[in-house]
Amino acid sequence: MTSRAPVNPANHPSPGYPEGTTSGNPPLHEPAIVLGRPAVPAVAGRTAKALGTFCSVLVTRPGALDAAQQILSGQLAAIDLACSRFRPDSELSALNRSAGQRVAVSPVFAQALDVALRAAEVTDGDVDPTCGRSLVSLGYDKDFAQLADDTSALTQPPAPAAGWQCVDFDAEELTVRVPDGVLLDFGATAKALAADLAADAISDQIGCGVLVNLGGDIAVAGQAPEGGWRIGVDDGVAGAAAAGAAAGAAPVDPPAAAPVVAIEAGGLATSCPSVRGWRRGDQAMHHIVVPSTGQPAAIYWAAVSVAAATCVDANTASTASIIRGRPAQQWLQSLSLPARLARPDGRVVTTGGWPQ
Repeated sequence: MTSRAPVNPANHPSPGYPEGTTSGNPPLHEPAIVLGRPAVPAVAGRTAKALGTFCSVLVTRPGALDAAQQILSGQLAAIDLACSRFRPDSELSALNRSAGQRVAVSPVFAQALDVALRAAEVTDGDVDPTCGRSLVSLGYDKDFAQLADDTSALTQPPAPAAGWQCVDFDAEELTVRVPDGVLLDFGATAKALAADLAADAISDQIGCGVLVNLGGDIAVAGQAPEGGWRIGVDDGVAGAAAAGAAAGAAPVDPPAAAPVVAIEAGGLATSCPSVRGWRRGDQAMHHIVVPSTGQPAAIYWAAVSVAAATCVDANTASTASIIRGRPAQQWLQSLSLPARLARPDGRVVTTGGWPQ
């Protein structure tokens, strides 16, 4: 049985889904998104490596960049210690080793779990945090940067996810129990949550406009620069070559034909199977798994970009769209979500007022 009383927002502010969400109908509110203007805003930025990917922060007050970076680093360190599947000292690793026992967790972990479970609920289980065993069976059992070291054939059969409903989470007492053998993985939501939390914290503490980009999961907060934050959107086809670079490399400019859009609030996320791909034997693998089968999702879309009220909302919708394949276009349209869906052959469709 899953017990998920709402985390007290006074103590644990969450950018996740509000109360009253119904399964299959996420309240992903439509943000303002327009074609990017050619003007370059006067902002300062910095890129580093964190959470196994690049991490960029831009601020509208250049003198606040060092302070913004410090706040961002603190937020990322807290999320990593709580949610990393590859750190033996993380709370997630401790829970995965708990052999079915109830475990006390920190407010940071509780918030991350609450967001992950809500993502599962509103996508009818397409984005499921109990897919840890599935990823291990596909060879994703270590940090992504190390996967290329082992190209041997897989020795385990696919492992379907246990199902998010098996997670017993008491959000009032901050305790969690998962059945013995079930492995949680927050890869589908924790990075987006970190982007939302960091952007909000920087804006609140420094009082300037900010954009945080964690490997393509983008959150903005505060007063945007004139014309909005300009974001290049990769189509997932040309981006596949760039994805072969070492993990943590700084983002490259999108192809000249890729659109540039601008947002002033909320978040934007792109899900792209080729960004985290590896080979085991003669099998090509990627990190977006169908929970019901434990197998990588068939690549109907090379990339899906979604704009929403938060980065968590956007990333949940984009990830679910890769898993859903062709029906994702109608699903996103029914939610009035601005989205850009690119096929492997370069064809593109849009929904929900994504600028043309």
